[in-house]
Amino acid sequence: MKEQSSVIRSRATALSTTSGLRWGLLGILAFSFTVPFTRVAVGGLSPLFIGAGRAVVAAALAALALAVTRQHLPTRTQWLRLAVVAGGVVAGFPLLTSYALTVAPAGHSAVVIGLLPAATAVAVVLRTRERPSRSFWVFAALGAVAAVTFAALQNGGIGRLGWPDLLLFGAVVSAAVGYAEGGLLSRELGSWQTISWALVLSSPLMIALTTASAVASPPSATPVEWLAFGYLGVVSMFLGFFAWYRGLAIGPMAPVSQVQLAQPVITILWAWLLLHEPVGWPTVLGGLAVIACAALAVRTRLTATTTTPMTTPTTVRTEED
Repeated sequence: MKEQSSVIRSRATALSTTSGLRWGLLGILAFSFTVPFTRVAVGGLSPLFIGAGRAVVAAALAALALAVTRQHLPTRTQWLRLAVVAGGVVAGFPLLTSYALTVAPAGHSAVVIGLLPAATAVAVVLRTRERPSRSFWVFAALGAVAAVTFAALQNGGIGRLGWPDLLLFGAVVSAAVGYAEGGLLSRELGSWQTISWALVLSSPLMIALTTASAVASPPSATPVEWLAFGYLGVVSMFLGFFAWYRGLAIGPMAPVSQVQLAQPVITILWAWLLLHEPVGWPTVLGGLAVIACAALAVRTRLTATTTTPMTTPTTVRTEED
């Protein structure tokens, strides 16, 4: 009887891992349009309006979904954790990337943001108190160096590292923290509930910023630019997180975070197809270097940390059987 239950558990674990990766990849596919469409939107809308306004659009949808489904309010501790999520993915990443993309090309930005998988893995390590091997930190550091070097070379040298690159690195840190905390919180509240509550929590500030931006610089966007803004609000800021946080919640979080490695490649492809941005060898080589380092960092962490979480639940369930 125990042998049969063990086989069932093994299959369930494999299915769960595959399901988490698929949901994560779907989320990354949705996010891969964010940089090109932000680049389109800044042609007629201010960065502040885009960064805050898309959160207002998403918050309206979130409030409606929460009200219709009559979700229970989070606890006080969960509200504090939701504030971390909101600060990272609702405010930090959208605002910082919007300002950066007023100058930086979408392809260049995608490569710098390619550091996000390793950054997310670091955030997960710090948040969950896991202890990966030394090689993990080596590859994570190499990824950071590769990203900084790429950005510097694109701007004429280390001494001429531009402010858009600093904003992009800040966006990476913000998103990594928001992803890690949101993934953990999704296991308690649910995936779409987590991003919905974070949006509602941040809505007063985002509404104020959007209003101030609209007054200071009235929007004068074309229909295409408004469509790009609509995608950022509905998909990048809302629906995409349904899949992404669900994938992280199903987990394990480290393997799911690995699918982010595909995002810069896909984003550069969209930038080439949609914006007709040239893809030169510096972009290709820089992207490969960042992705390779991030892949090695996350892969090393997987090898070091996935054994214990996979075996502990099996032991508990066997005793229950």
